[in-house]
Amino acid sequence: MVNPEIPSWRKTVQSEIVAVTVYADRALVTRRGVVDLTGIEQELVITPVPMTLETESVRVSGTGTVGVRLVGVSSDRIYTTEPVAERVANLTRQIQQLEVEKRHLQAQVDALALQSSFIAGLREKTEEPFSQSLSRKNLSLSETLDFLNFLGSQYSEYAIASGECKTQQQELDKQLQALHTSLQIIQTPHPKESFSLVVAVEVAGEGEFELEVSYIVNRASWTPLYDLRFSTTSDIVHLSYLAEITQSTGEDWIGANLTLSTAKPGLGTLPPKLEPWYIDSPLPQRVRERRSRLAAQPPLLPSIPEPPASAARTDWQEQDEVAEDSLIAAETVTAEVSKEGSVVTFKLNGGGNIPSDGAPHKTTIFNDDYPCSFDYVAMPRLVSFAYLQANVKNSPNGATFLPGKANIFRDNVFIGTTQLENIAPGQEFKLNLGIDEGLKIERDLVERLVDKRLISNQRRITYSYRLIITNLLDKEVNLKLTEQLPVSRNEQIKVRLNRSNPQIQLGEMAILEWLLNLPPQEQREIYYQFNVEHPPDLMVVGLDI
Repeated sequence: MVNPEIPSWRKTVQSEIVAVTVYADRALVTRRGVVDLTGIEQELVITPVPMTLETESVRVSGTGTVGVRLVGVSSDRIYTTEPVAERVANLTRQIQQLEVEKRHLQAQVDALALQSSFIAGLREKTEEPFSQSLSRKNLSLSETLDFLNFLGSQYSEYAIASGECKTQQQELDKQLQALHTSLQIIQTPHPKESFSLVVAVEVAGEGEFELEVSYIVNRASWTPLYDLRFSTTSDIVHLSYLAEITQSTGEDWIGANLTLSTAKPGLGTLPPKLEPWYIDSPLPQRVRERRSRLAAQPPLLPSIPEPPASAARTDWQEQDEVAEDSLIAAETVTAEVSKEGSVVTFKLNGGGNIPSDGAPHKTTIFNDDYPCSFDYVAMPRLVSFAYLQANVKNSPNGATFLPGKANIFRDNVFIGTTQLENIAPGQEFKLNLGIDEGLKIERDLVERLVDKRLISNQRRITYSYRLIITNLLDKEVNLKLTEQLPVSRNEQIKVRLNRSNPQIQLGEMAILEWLLNLPPQEQREIYYQFNVEHPPDLMVVGLDI
């Protein structure tokens, strides 16, 4: 425990997080605090800071109205216990309320059991008199049935109500058990571990001093996320570049200026070094054990370099309010994009509020429109539909698109997700937009002919296919249509393309590929024929036509 009596030469600085730069697997946190110095201080303390802190990454600076010399900085491990009285009282109240509900349910169960017992006793006492009255015809059959139905319905109603009450009791028991477990955990003392940063100083006199501390913390990351919106009537794609930020560093980032960076400080500054690659013959057991012990010693790792201080400093930028006579659309806060070499940073123009809860928090980096063109691809042998593809080009002066998941919307309908690769400024890329039923494709086997006579002691089978493609759209489309022939793995089995219309050459792996241009509301026919030849006594497998 830290001694609550702080000596006069040591002063605690009340600080807050003012800026955070998030990397792919860690974050740079900047804290600032103002303190009034009397001139006798030797240490300034910032506490607490989380255990995810990398102690070798701590850097300090500051400015003030008095001369201060920063001698050094160290970190001390501290243990504190959290106040639990309020949480205990809250859990106790919840337990008491559930126990009251449980008692009320038990009273209902007891009352229903008493009513069911009464109905059962009434049945036993009236069974013989009813039989006698019915035999003497003092009671009609309908009156008897009414009474029996009354007994049955009442008994059934009480049984169902009692079952529902018992089910509710079981649910209350589960909730009570969970609350009692939570209460037991809270009441068991668990010291909370954290760091305090101690800055050794030499103070020239009295005055105000603003201390700034920056450090790297683990358990923080950000990943890109994209929303891509297309319209089949427009040659524009609207792209929303989002960031999904996750952190469980042990401290909340509330109101901090947030920067996202593509830098990778965890990889160090030096390239990896190749070690000799040895091969050898088997060694005696004792020598192998000695080498195994030496190999098990951990290697020294390079220290993590300090990220540039400029990456941690961001300024608030106010958003102008747009006054309109009608309804005002919601405005999305975007980021300021900057690039230095291969490192891209996104400075968000709003206060970052990212709690240390480990949950993903989304924020918008920017929105923009990009020109695109559309093509269709089809593989009728596998699927009798055409797939729409968009060809998009990143702006030459734009930001790099980092690898990440993209949600795709076509005509405001969600059609699926894809994975974007790393896309540099000016680079073109393709996006698959799913099936488009505006192109109708029919594929028919029009001929399968087995020659009755052998040719050069070979059996020949001829296959002929016809494909009909119909453009049902009101616009001209480009279609890449792909078919394939079987590929032989046996030198005795030969596959030959006889004819194709339109005529094309057989590609690698027996691929046939036509590039078609279809005007609106027009139809195109494709025909091809191939032979399969093999010895008559050879069985051919895999020829699924």
